[in-house]
Amino acid sequence: MKTAEQVAREVRSGATTAMAELNAALSAVRERNEELNVFLHVDEKGARAAASRIDERVARGEAVGPLAGVPVALKDNLCQNGVPTTCSSRILEGWRPPYNATVVDRLLAAGAVPVGKTNLDEFAMGSSTENSAFGPTKNPLNPSRVPGGSSGGSAAAVAADMTPIAIGSDTGGSIRQPAALCGLVGVKPSYGLVSRYGLIAFASSLDQIGPLTKTVMDAAIVLEAIAGHDPMDSTSLPEPAPSLVAHVESGVVGKRIALVRELVDGADPDVVASVDQAVAALREAGATVVELSIPEFRLGLSAYYLIAPAEASSNLARFDGVRYGLRVKRDDVTAMMEATRTAGFGAEVKRRIMLGTYALSAGYFDAYYGQALKVRTRMIEAFARAYRQVDMLIGATTPSVAFEFGSKTSDPMAMYLSDVFTIPTNLSGEAAISVPFGTGEAGLPIGVQLLGPGRSEALLLAGARVLEIADGRP
Repeated sequence: MKTAEQVAREVRSGATTAMAELNAALSAVRERNEELNVFLHVDEKGARAAASRIDERVARGEAVGPLAGVPVALKDNLCQNGVPTTCSSRILEGWRPPYNATVVDRLLAAGAVPVGKTNLDEFAMGSSTENSAFGPTKNPLNPSRVPGGSSGGSAAAVAADMTPIAIGSDTGGSIRQPAALCGLVGVKPSYGLVSRYGLIAFASSLDQIGPLTKTVMDAAIVLEAIAGHDPMDSTSLPEPAPSLVAHVESGVVGKRIALVRELVDGADPDVVASVDQAVAALREAGATVVELSIPEFRLGLSAYYLIAPAEASSNLARFDGVRYGLRVKRDDVTAMMEATRTAGFGAEVKRRIMLGTYALSAGYFDAYYGQALKVRTRMIEAFARAYRQVDMLIGATTPSVAFEFGSKTSDPMAMYLSDVFTIPTNLSGEAAISVPFGTGEAGLPIGVQLLGPGRSEALLLAGARVLEIADGRP
């Protein structure tokens, strides 16, 4: 499939049409969706209407935006007016939002054509897309393996050439981890850079929306289109979208980069080897690379699995059978709410709600949630110390390549460890990008992660582009 950059250029020039590109995307969806379970809902009518509008504007000679005619897949926790939005949960089955998420509006304004909603771990809680109420998504590169999670459907849509780009959300690594396992570029932006209005919340202090793409340039184009202040989101940074596309080819000459031991320790040998090769490529490109130890990163997993479930237990209290979604009839309201939540939520969501409620309960708040917040502060301070010494950090995105279905489902801790390298950046609210670099077991892709301070997306994209070239992708 063409890149988003190619599609938009050809649509703007008249070499192709938005409708032709949409037809190609829909054909690819029809060909593999039954096998891979990527899309939960395909909005063919809405997509055709959007593509027609783009073609009409091109015919009139109007400017149609940087994503003109580009088909895009949306993770099914992003609201789209009139389109089923489930968070892959039975509790929201059949619900159609009456409004668009800000990100959806900005994609439409940039000329993109939303194709449909992709599968995810229920309420974005998982690392393999095995927790979906509507069945798992398979990795297009090897259908016996997981695509990662929670944005597994979005990653699979791009990896299977169904759409050139997709949108995911990242609470503890849910964009970067599936990007790594599916051989894609995935960006977790600085907290507040992209509006969360219309994203169904998992953990509000951690959630962030970002792109999954085949190339670094496509990631820059999408992120530049969806970023910028939004008065509908109180956590949105009060500044316009940064210039990103112009900096992709800036390189890393003169930059200082730190290889963080805690971001490779425990990874498979082939993953460690790929990170070492990426370090060599950055040195060859003119960067100075040093080694750094940040022991606080070892505390990230424990802190995250108290903070995120605590916020989830509050956010998911709204799904009670009263206002929208599933309702299981009972004789009184209390019984109805209990029956609805019992039937509507899956095992992992229930596990995290119970854990979060316990951590927030009287007598345990200080010992658990309070301590986790102190660890988070230490993590932020550790990042700040590191960025006073270097411009960015490098490490592995995931400890292994894509693993087989069922290999971690019986052991939640083993599954949680899939995010051990991605979680620190969510706790600090800063930026990170995963870029494919090398292959490991069974020829599956390995992701290398670059991390930077808040608002460092341009720097990280330039570093990722250096690695993309070194990995043999022009």
